[in-house]
Amino acid sequence: MSEMITADLVDLDLSADTKEAAARALAERMVAQGRVTDLDGFLADVAAREAQMPTGLDGGIGIPHCRSEYVTEPSLAFGRSAEGVDFGAPDGPADLIFLIAAPAGADDAHLTILSALARQLMNAEFTSALRSVADAESAAALIRGDEPEGSTDSAATPAAASAGAAAGSTDTAGEGERPFRIVAVTSCPTGIAHTYMAAESLENAGRDAGVELVVEPQGSAGFTRLDPAVIAAADAVIFAHDVPVREKERFAGKPTVDVGVKAGINRPAELITEVRGKAERGEVSGGSAPTPVERGGEPGEGYGTMLRKWLMSGVSYMVPFVAAGGLLIALGFAIGGYEIKSAPSVMQHFVWTQTDSWAALMFQIGAVAFGFLVPVLAGYIAYGMADRPGLVPGFVGGMIASTINAGFLGGLAAGLIAGGVVLAIQKVKIPKAVRGIMPVVVIPLISTAVVGFLMFVVIGKPIASAQKGMTDWLNGLSGSNAILLGALLGLMMCFDLGGPVNKVAYTFATAGIAVSNPSDSAMKIMAAVMAAGMVPPLAMALATTVRGKLFTETERENGKAAWVLGASFISEGAIPFAAADPLRVIPSSMVGGAITGALSMAFGATLRAPHGGIFVVPLIGSPFLYLIAIAVGMCVTAGLVVVLKGARKSAAGTTAPGAPEDISAPAADAKQPVAA
Repeated sequence: MSEMITADLVDLDLSADTKEAAARALAERMVAQGRVTDLDGFLADVAAREAQMPTGLDGGIGIPHCRSEYVTEPSLAFGRSAEGVDFGAPDGPADLIFLIAAPAGADDAHLTILSALARQLMNAEFTSALRSVADAESAAALIRGDEPEGSTDSAATPAAASAGAAAGSTDTAGEGERPFRIVAVTSCPTGIAHTYMAAESLENAGRDAGVELVVEPQGSAGFTRLDPAVIAAADAVIFAHDVPVREKERFAGKPTVDVGVKAGINRPAELITEVRGKAERGEVSGGSAPTPVERGGEPGEGYGTMLRKWLMSGVSYMVPFVAAGGLLIALGFAIGGYEIKSAPSVMQHFVWTQTDSWAALMFQIGAVAFGFLVPVLAGYIAYGMADRPGLVPGFVGGMIASTINAGFLGGLAAGLIAGGVVLAIQKVKIPKAVRGIMPVVVIPLISTAVVGFLMFVVIGKPIASAQKGMTDWLNGLSGSNAILLGALLGLMMCFDLGGPVNKVAYTFATAGIAVSNPSDSAMKIMAAVMAAGMVPPLAMALATTVRGKLFTETERENGKAAWVLGASFISEGAIPFAAADPLRVIPSSMVGGAITGALSMAFGATLRAPHGGIFVVPLIGSPFLYLIAIAVGMCVTAGLVVVLKGARKSAAGTTAPGAPEDISAPAADAKQPVAA
């Protein structure tokens, strides 16, 4: 096997002002030795890796590296800079620069050598020797780990040193008290350098802290799984990674610190202290890949941002129940009439050949689905806050809210309280003996009891009174008050086209009809909300049809799809247009949506189904006037967009078709339409 580094790949007087120049100077040496076939192609791969994460490390080290099809054999070039080169390390420029080049299909043996070198970079004696070495041949020999003549030190090679470090990490602390045990996983995008440097750094810090720390580096050459018995005996887990941890579920149920790989290199002692603190407090992790809900509240975000995400988590899980239950109930009414709500249970009476029986079946299935709305809302708000332990108290609190007629407001309160109670319990320091039963017994028991007490005895009755007051107010709306409410809801539906404000208006409407016998006012609100939500995509479709020259080719194609999306009540169909030209599209949509919402309320249109667009028109009260309201709003929005875009065209004096297309084309793919 040819040597990975030779004297020809060493530059002890590297003169480069930037990391790009340093990489190029070292790569040119690789090209001269036939180790790299295409200089620019290889440097592009190095730059792509650098863009993922800076490769500068504390201690004056830079390790640009990549796997590339332009590399013929695993190679390493070394440069020493007197002035230093900035590779993005927190403590300043790097004077020791290693360019690591691995072929796209590098074999495991070569990658093992590269990983051993990466571990050596954590050895202060090794880096000190590189700073003082006098000639290129000696530097190459030092990096290769060549044994000096007369030396019998088997640890002279990087591979041997690495093996010794790994072995040392599993030594016991003696015959006294059992030391604290940690298992760790490290990984980086290329799996060559940072992966093994983080492993070495953590192992060294573990020895210094007097803990047993065993690392599973998940490198590009594959990985050797930790013994399940070692994982089972561990007191805590550290994940230092920039790519997903493979088979992460093996580490479930243990206190966990989850950070980027560079944190494992630069501050291993802090990570060990942090995870020991979590273990002392009994904080455990599910160990599986987090869901979008579990990532709802990120560290450093403001409370308002986290609160919005938690609430939207509950709403996003509730909406499918609304759609399924509402449409089934609406179909039951359409087939069997409104008296179908008084039909006996289909368990007692069901005739296969009678339409009334089928209508009763659909109504009763829909009613059961609607019964889940408030518990699901509360349960998944708590889930967004506190992960899986929040589900039980959240669902129970939501069901209590339904039982005491606290409704939608009660579900919101129950979810937030449940999540807060679970988070508070998880912060309590508990005896080690009961940590294993905390997630499945202790936390559900205590949190459910606390939430149940608060909902039944303390806040349930006031919330139920507030819910009743709001319902009575809605039932009493008439005339100008109802029209103003319709306009407000129309503005909200068109403000962010499926975003949080849109969902607030939609949830407000669906909460009103999520009962077996909704009020007339609630059904009017639902009709106004759906009508307004249909306006933006339909208006964009109309505008691209009547004045296609004002839009790019991509927008005209999106306009064809917007006809169907708008007719189906999918407000997101207008997002490509709003993203390309928000100052004209969004205000125009809001004006049209407000007019439609107001007209729908003025016409007294009602809707029992929470979704469906024109496909549920037969279920709408005053359907002809309802369609007129939608048509008026659509024409107003389309007209405003055409006028505003035409004015911009006149002011510019040219159509400049390329400019808007550059903006709108990516936006068309930015978000796929989903149900409003």
